[in-house]
Amino acid sequence: MKLATLADGSRDGLLLVVSRDLRRAVSASDIARTLQAAIEQWPTCAARLQQRFEAVEAGVAEGSFELDTIALGAPLPRAYQWLDASAFHSHGDLMEKALGLDPSLERREIPLMYQGGSDDFLGARADIPVPSEELGIDFEAELGVILDDVPMGVPAARALEHVKLLVLINDVSLRALAGREMKTGFGWIQAKPSSSFAPVAVTPDELGDHWRDGRIHLPVHVHWNDQWFGSPHAGVMGFGFPRLIEHAARTRRLRAGTIIGSGTVSNENFREVGSGCIAERRGIELVDVG
Repeated sequence: MKLATLADGSRDGLLLVVSRDLRRAVSASDIARTLQAAIEQWPTCAARLQQRFEAVEAGVAEGSFELDTIALGAPLPRAYQWLDASAFHSHGDLMEKALGLDPSLERREIPLMYQGGSDDFLGARADIPVPSEELGIDFEAELGVILDDVPMGVPAARALEHVKLLVLINDVSLRALAGREMKTGFGWIQAKPSSSFAPVAVTPDELGDHWRDGRIHLPVHVHWNDQWFGSPHAGVMGFGFPRLIEHAARTRRLRAGTIIGSGTVSNENFREVGSGCIAERRGIELVDVG
């Protein structure tokens, strides 16, 4: 099923169930007022949400309406936790080469992950406000999972039990600020303004066989100012989501509503399939022509 959040002026919006073609929607606030509430009560409300979805698909949902995605916020307009990884090895390899950094062998053994700001996420068609173009605005095409409560020390073999929804993310970066913040060792704050999300979150079964081994085996299509920029395939994640969840929960539990991102989707044959962010394209240029 597909779930979305109506931006009704409140902080967390109202939960909607959306048809597969994104043309119709119906309120689900009588089942759970918000998506966060639905995640927290998933065992008791998932079946009812599925029934509502089937009714929308069949065209018999009472109170359904024509959907305009401009009215939607991010599926979770704010989240208790947002953890972003760098799970595509080719992206790290390229950026190390482009920037003249020593190769990190540990990066292929232990996932890179940081805790980002999660108090303000943007809808797919909302403007992305930043202070100045001089800060080096970049987009990053990413995939993510929304989790229910995850116990501390969960092994990768059990991690997928806690994945309830999948999301598509534009993780915005300000490259002019990133270098200084990375050098401090304390993580990003100013270099990471609010991320935006595709209009709906989907249950894994919506992807059929494309969701397997904790990875989404589909290309992510990126256009910049109406021009094709890349279609990297997401199935080549060096670390799948089970390993990322295990890593995040090693020393603490994760509360329901936690979002874990994949990092920029990237492929080794980036010259053929394109890229998921501008920084990678600039890295290719540095390697190729200096």
